[in-house]
Amino acid sequence: MSPRAGSRSLPMAGARPRRAPATERHRPEWRRQPERGHPALLGFMAAISLKLGRRIGRLLLHPIALWYLLFAPRVQACLTSYLDRALGRRARLSDRRRHLMSFAATIQDRLYLMAGRDDWLEVSVQGAELVRAAATDGGALLFGAHMGSFEVLRVIGRREGLSVAMAMYEENARKLHGVLSAAAAEPPQIIAVGQVDSVLKIRARLEQGGCVGILADRRFDTEPTVSVPFLGALAPFPTQPMRLAALLGRRVLFMVGLYQGGNRYQVAFEPLADFGATPPEWREREIVAAVARYAARLEHYCRSDPYNWFNFYDFWAGGDARAPAP
Repeated sequence: MSPRAGSRSLPMAGARPRRAPATERHRPEWRRQPERGHPALLGFMAAISLKLGRRIGRLLLHPIALWYLLFAPRVQACLTSYLDRALGRRARLSDRRRHLMSFAATIQDRLYLMAGRDDWLEVSVQGAELVRAAATDGGALLFGAHMGSFEVLRVIGRREGLSVAMAMYEENARKLHGVLSAAAAEPPQIIAVGQVDSVLKIRARLEQGGCVGILADRRFDTEPTVSVPFLGALAPFPTQPMRLAALLGRRVLFMVGLYQGGNRYQVAFEPLADFGATPPEWREREIVAAVARYAARLEHYCRSDPYNWFNFYDFWAGGDARAPAP
């Protein structure tokens, strides 16, 4: 999805459009972070997890969390900054450990889900009727975040007989994606973003009555952002996902798959935007308003399930550090 021109100033309280810088050194921090883990070690842990099962496989996660607690100070600093906001108090060591364990658990469960072992998990769903209705009326874009597990959508798709593809950027986790794909019972339905034909592939999937999931809380390169209220300050959110929805004239559902401990996940779908009847002269205003609604729903779940958000970098960098006026 190639970015369009930067956003103009729009008359919306609390929102500050920004044009993203165009140089390589200003690429998003999450894009500049090197992928950790040796492929052989990742493959070994995946094989052990599948062979010994989920209960014993969980024991492998404790040394991983401990490593990050001891040897990843920048991750710890960013994690603490987020948890302070989400919890409304100073994050403790136990909070940071719980957060890292939740992250590791969702990655391991993603392995089980791709291997077809979703019978090991208990997944409950709210709002499935919204996805079913969208599938019979031109498809829908499902906007999620790096929160909980998006892989549980595979379970929902199989249950409901729906075609659900993920549009995602895989370059920064090539090793992990390689290990997970090797264990998959069937090829994952992925549309690579940033390619010349990405938009055409997304349009084709929607026109076939399918749904396409997008994690809309990170920008990829130099795409424009808009600063909107998020956890007590203004934070930059990408506008390109909403621009895509407006370009295609599609409805957008908010999606989240929350890890709730043990083997339990809670999936929720909520209406977020519908660009099917948006007049062209209102499109820019509606894009920014929809991004603000997205950030508000993400904030809601960050506060209700704070250990589920997995953006381990300075998310507020590039936004306005001041708390917005109430």
